[in-house]
Amino acid sequence: MKVYKYGDNVDTDVIIPARYLNAPDEKSLASHCMEDIDASFASTVEAGDLIVAGSNFGCGSSREHAPLSIKACGVKCVIAKSFARIFYRNAINIGFPIMECPEAAEAIQPGSAVTVDFASGLIKDETTGKTWQAAPFPEFVNGIIENGGLLNSLKARGAAK
Repeated sequence: MKVYKYGDNVDTDVIIPARYLNAPDEKSLASHCMEDIDASFASTVEAGDLIVAGSNFGCGSSREHAPLSIKACGVKCVIAKSFARIFYRNAINIGFPIMECPEAAEAIQPGSAVTVDFASGLIKDETTGKTWQAAPFPEFVNGIIENGGLLNSLKARGAAK
């Protein structure tokens, strides 16, 4: 598990450059994720890795492609000081967990081993032993994430009736 760390105001055009928005599938999007800010990201990221960032992560356009490309890379979670509201909502809608925790985002460094408990909101840097408390997701949001997105969650709820 690796930690990729970025600064403030990482916008959606940096997360997935507009020139790739016509990519035919999620895997194609993932292959270009973060390339304008970190050219090696897409070729080095592995399932379970984390992104840690500063304030206003995901600002810019309202495209769902940005959180989708990060999720398709296998990133487990983004921890940031704060998120642009539309990015936050898009991430939840596609079932991608993100956590706001300014203290953790400031302290966690590349090379740290980090665990995240989405149900409790507990973030732990296993390397330093430090822990932080983020706001846990409400139960309905956990359901959306566990079902892989809002549409799947709604389908599952309809099937349960």
